[in-house]
Amino acid sequence: MGAGKPVTDASFVSDVLQSDKPVLVDFWAEWCAPCKKVDPLLNELANDPDLAGQVEIVSINIDENPETTRAYQIMSVPTLTIFKGGEPFNSVIGAKPKSALKSFLESAI
Repeated sequence: MGAGKPVTDASFVSDVLQSDKPVLVDFWAEWCAPCKKVDPLLNELANDPDLAGQVEIVSINIDENPETTRAYQIMSVPTLTIFKGGEPFNSVIGAKPKSALKSFLESAI
């Protein structure tokens, strides 16, 4: 589960912080019902032609990756954080409609 490419504590720096594109990180948990609603929407957006090649979408399981979860003070899931230039750029918490998620992604491009 989790949308996009899975990342871990070990791969977070190379996959997210060192990316030359904006990266949306889906902080999620297996037990999180709203996460299960957001995942298919993020997977659809990952294949959206308007966003293709301009932004990456990855996911990190908060229960399996406590270092990254603590480092970014993730208290609720789903938390969607866009990283740009190695820094957090913007975040939203909770399930959102697809149109809001697309606008959120477009704000980083």
